[in-house]
Amino acid sequence: MSSSVRVRFAPSPTGPLHIGGVRTALYNYLFARKMGGTFILRIEDTDQTRFVPGAEQYILDSLAWLGISPDEGVGAAGPHAPYRQSERKELYKAYADQLIREEKAYYAFDTSEELDAMRTMFESKGSAFQYNALTRVKLRNSLALPAAEVQALLDVNTPYVIRLKVPAKGEIRFQDSVRDWVHVHTSSIDDKVLMKSDGMPTYHLANVVDDHIMEITHVIRGEEWLPSAPLHILLYQAFGWTAPQFAHLPLLLKPEGNGKLSKRDADLGGFPVFPMEWTDPLTGAVSKGFKQEGYLPEATLNFLAFLGWNPGTEQELFNLTELVDAFSLERINKAGAKFDVNKAKWFNEQYLKQQAPELLAKEYLGHLPSEQGLAFVSLFLDRITFPQELSTLVAAFIESPSTYDEAVIQNKWNAEAEKGLRLLADALPKVGVWQADEIKHAIHECLEAAGIKMGKVMQILRVALSGNGAGPDLMISMQLWGKDQVVERLSAALQAFPQNS
Repeated sequence: MSSSVRVRFAPSPTGPLHIGGVRTALYNYLFARKMGGTFILRIEDTDQTRFVPGAEQYILDSLAWLGISPDEGVGAAGPHAPYRQSERKELYKAYADQLIREEKAYYAFDTSEELDAMRTMFESKGSAFQYNALTRVKLRNSLALPAAEVQALLDVNTPYVIRLKVPAKGEIRFQDSVRDWVHVHTSSIDDKVLMKSDGMPTYHLANVVDDHIMEITHVIRGEEWLPSAPLHILLYQAFGWTAPQFAHLPLLLKPEGNGKLSKRDADLGGFPVFPMEWTDPLTGAVSKGFKQEGYLPEATLNFLAFLGWNPGTEQELFNLTELVDAFSLERINKAGAKFDVNKAKWFNEQYLKQQAPELLAKEYLGHLPSEQGLAFVSLFLDRITFPQELSTLVAAFIESPSTYDEAVIQNKWNAEAEKGLRLLADALPKVGVWQADEIKHAIHECLEAAGIKMGKVMQILRVALSGNGAGPDLMISMQLWGKDQVVERLSAALQAFPQNS
């Protein structure tokens, strides 16, 4: 096997790529880049009954959006093509036949009805049925039947599966980069099917064969595959191959931490668990995506990187290059990681502030003059989580208020405040240069002359002009509204507010 690090991300095209799968892809990508290795994308589509049209392209599009596209594999070519398992069918059969010849696997002719009957019998005695070293001698397979009968069954094309002959006694042990040493006794492993009756390999056989042929050095995958790892080790041993280094990643948990994160949790919580929007080709149901919800790819990557890994420092913001430099398998946690959508939003806010204001103005406020759009970006950038909120805030900002914050009116509206607003209604039309500093100076001068402190008037002035008790910088807001609009809004508010006796 080559000494160069080679890792693979091997999703199945059975629907949209879950964000947990994206994290797996990211960790594989980061490790490959850190070690100067190769990141491979393989599509594991041996289960054709679960194939969903459009799912493969969705995987490619999602990785491309995040900037973690493969060096080799589907969408990138490479020396081990094809990279779709459905196109490698004959290859797997040859390896299964090799195990048959070497008596490390066997033909099993049992029908589903026969296996159901066996399960029922075991259950009636209070135990679970396993197809293993104890039971295989009583079943219809090439280990229990005479050789002539086996050949006769094969000659008439009797349907069969090929099963791995798991040793009755033995211990499997391997070192996982995340979980350290794993020990499993072979008695807990059943004789797994390697080739199905339709001639397609199971995940286990195809996975191990492809990882060997593609010279995979490290298998970095989700914790849900940990129970399969001992079986895969057995297959590597059966073929006489060196197993790759395993690293099983912690689960992504619900926000409250009790259980694995699901699409239902996302629907209930109103947040996405898919990188991009997905429309189900059968039902037409649309699932939210990080991209369409307004998450930036850089923020999404940074958020995902911290779901199960930490750099060991106080630094939280990492661009992709910095993540590569800091990443190591040793700093991946064993414990599951809570999916905190508020943290995802925080990351997005930080990366939004790093965006070029000109680009944000052009993309989201392109209907406004560029100078005005830039001014609005500056005004609202600290108040948004997603970039598309800019257009919503600007639309509301431009619209004259139709209601006013009643709580502020009750607390702040008195004779002194009314006097202050009426004085400002007279003074503001006379401001020569309508700029934030000049407006502030005029307000201060007007109120000071009347012996009224600015604190007595400013919040009620904000309510009069915007309808709200809080908001962005008031002086800049007044500059953007324009003198005529400010005077008009102030006049309307003075008529709408209750009169002080």
